Amino acid sequence: METIAQREGVAGSLFSWYALSVMSRQEFTTTRELKRKGLEVFLPTVKKVRQWSDRKKLVEFPLFPGYLFVQLGSRSGDFSGATAARGAVRIVSLEPGRPSPVGNEEIEALRRIVESGIPIDVYPGLRSGVPVRIRRGPLAGTTGVIGQQCGTDMFLINIEILGRSVGTKICAEDIEQA
Repeated sequence: METIAQREGVAGSLFSWYALSVMSRQEFTTTRELKRKGLEVFLPTVKKVRQWSDRKKLVEFPLFPGYLFVQLGSRSGDFSGATAARGAVRIVSLEPGRPSPVGNEEIEALRRIVESGIPIDVYPGLRSGVPVRIRRGPLAGTTGVIGQQCGTDMFLINIEILGRSVGTKICAEDIEQA
């Protein structure tokens, strides 16, 4: 695999990493298409156990749903080529019209974390003290407050019932911010 120092494009344009926003559940499709175009793509993934009615299976999911990282040159044609891929929406930018590069050290740190095999997951906004609503299960519709994170994808939720606080562990996928 080439490093960024090895990838100098035509006329000395330097390649940088960019976050590419993609359509819902299109991360793997967009990654394959960008690779077919010869672009360097990084889609950090995690493996999670999924339960169906008849079986459990280890399934790979994007660590950041709706996003992947692509290495591009500084020419505008490089950007339009990436956003023309099936499923691609736009390159993430902090200022309108100016794509924001992601630091090489951030990409390398992310690669090391993913390759280490340690259990990780991202739950933006879910932290101690945040009010949440339970989406599924016997407590669906109930609101509570996150007490703490228990393991990689479980949270202790404090729920007020009859003037008393009751705690229960809920899977992160079954809660949303209230």
